Amino acid sequence: MHVAIVGNGIAGVTAARHLRKLDSSVRITLISGETDHHWSRPALMYVYMGHMRWEDVKPYEDHFWPRNRIDLVRRWVTSIDVEGRQLHLDGARTIPFDKLLLAVGSKPNKFGWPGQDLRGVSGMVSLQDLQAIEAASVGLKHAAIVGGGLIGVELAEMFHTRGIDVTFLVREHAYWNHVLPAEEGDIVGEVIRAEGIDLRLETELTEIVDDGTGQVGAIVDSKGDRVEVGFVGLTAGVRPNLTVCAGSPIATDRGILVDRTLVTNVEGIYAAGDCAQVKTPEGHRDLIQAVWYTGRMMGEVAARNLLGASDEYDSGTWFNSAKFFDLEYQVYGYVPSAMAHHQLPSLAWISPDRRHACRLVETEDGKLSGISVLGIRMRHRVCERWIEEGRDLAYVLAHLREAMFDPEFYRRWDRDIVAALSGKVAA
Repeated sequence: MHVAIVGNGIAGVTAARHLRKLDSSVRITLISGETDHHWSRPALMYVYMGHMRWEDVKPYEDHFWPRNRIDLVRRWVTSIDVEGRQLHLDGARTIPFDKLLLAVGSKPNKFGWPGQDLRGVSGMVSLQDLQAIEAASVGLKHAAIVGGGLIGVELAEMFHTRGIDVTFLVREHAYWNHVLPAEEGDIVGEVIRAEGIDLRLETELTEIVDDGTGQVGAIVDSKGDRVEVGFVGLTAGVRPNLTVCAGSPIATDRGILVDRTLVTNVEGIYAAGDCAQVKTPEGHRDLIQAVWYTGRMMGEVAARNLLGASDEYDSGTWFNSAKFFDLEYQVYGYVPSAMAHHQLPSLAWISPDRRHACRLVETEDGKLSGISVLGIRMRHRVCERWIEEGRDLAYVLAHLREAMFDPEFYRRWDRDIVAALSGKVAA
């Protein structure tokens, strides 16, 4: 059997690795037009900042692939012949397959802004994006970043390390408020501004101005302000990359539609990672989970099912982490954002220096729904266990010390949190 995998990100590579572990005879072809070898996408910023070299962000040595008999093809897939069971690649090449996994990731959102296709406008998702940013940085004095998500703050930090001024446009009234509660969003905004970033909230991009040569020369925002810039980073979120499905019968919505076994509407064709939209029961929003660990988990499920199993994907207790300059963030379980319509009861503590925070959220029946922290490290397994065991907030506060990560190396904040919140918890 020949399995073709389109995309060499974490989902595709995990699937390839597990296919080989499970079956020594299956033929595996991994196809990507982006790079010769798999690399760690979250490390993009560190290559630009000089903390890592390109070879440092490749998790596997180049000899890993031939040794494990995983064939690598550096081409872009232009179309899928579902009936003929073959992929059409650029350069007029074709690759036949018996089964297919689409792990093609995401691409930056564009919303039809005038000038969005000028030179000097880029997202920050691919190696090609990093190369464009690196080239634009030569002699660059001022850059604009559009969109208040994680990629935006990473790009702001990147430019900041090279002394490049940054104007940061965020449409919402607080940074990342579709994820963070309002108080935490305010703290992150303060951190961004304290680093010297010109953060403009409730401000949208209206135009990217051509300098007369097809290159970015300025931006105009929704308040009528014009800022002279030499680069614009489009970081207003990402969306599943559906280009490869165009003209095929593979069903798509926001992403490539799959059931819990990650199979599409076409037998033998699967999707995993950022591009996959997992269908859920009626009345629930389908899942698109564009984070590293869910891509890895999907890759493992896809590998088993490509070989004939019917395992269902289950991401388990939600987890995410981020870094806003030097401020770390972690969330376990469900912590409603400032924009969430269904707000659950929560207790929040913020330190006097406004660089440390903890929020405990409970379900309607009094069990722990989620925990989020800023500037504090907690133990993943402990927080996950409390949520899965249905512990109440009184129990969590009584045992909070167990969740503190490496307290011998950091100031312990559990005493401050417990002292502030214990009186607010029902006995």
